[in-house]
Parts: sequence; structure tokens; C-alpha cells
Amino acid sequence: MRVRFTPQGERQYLDALRFLRSKNPAGAVTVMRRAEAVIAQLRDQPLSGHSIPEYPDLPHRELPVPPYRFFHRVVEGTVWITAVWHARQVPQEPSTKRVPTRIGA
Repeated sequence: MRVRFTPQGERQYLDALRFLRSKNPAGAVTVMRRAEAVIAQLRDQPLSGHSIPEYPDLPHRELPVPPYRFFHRVVEGTVWITAVWHARQVPQEPSTKRVPTRIGA
């Protein structure tokens, strides 16, 4: 299955990597490798993870990429990573408006 980042998810992921790289370059590489493993997992198992405890009624799921949480959902054959939050943060509700409702949208 195809895995893509929404603009918000991509921005949050890249911001996290930039922050980590400025503080701990080796830590940034570790997180990037963990993220790559999670993306590969989502390609094979798009419903991996569990519902987001703070928002159990949403169609999103989450997978840990320590020290971050990747929020994702499946829309018409594509896994969208919609948000990336540090595990210590209380996340904002993931928006369904930023996820295309169809491929090419």
C-alpha cells in the first residue's frame, strides 16, 4: 500500500528531525531509521497500531517512533501520516480535512 505524509504531518516530522539534529545528530538518524521501519510496516500492514487514546472515536491510528507518535489513517488505498507528536506532548485532534478524500485530490 502507498504511504504518504499530509503537509502537516510532513512538516511536523521534518521539524522534529531538524530539532533532533541540532541537539543530537545520532539521535536524529535513529529516529529517521525508526520512521523508515514504521513506513515499511504501514505499506504491508496499513491498519497497524492502535486508536489514539486521546481521540478514540476518530478513524486515525498511531504507531510509536520513539520519542514520537505517528498518527495515520487509510483513505482509498493510501496510508496518510497526518501528524507527528512528541510522546510527552498532548496532541491536538488530527484533522480529517487535510487528508484527501480521493487519490489525486
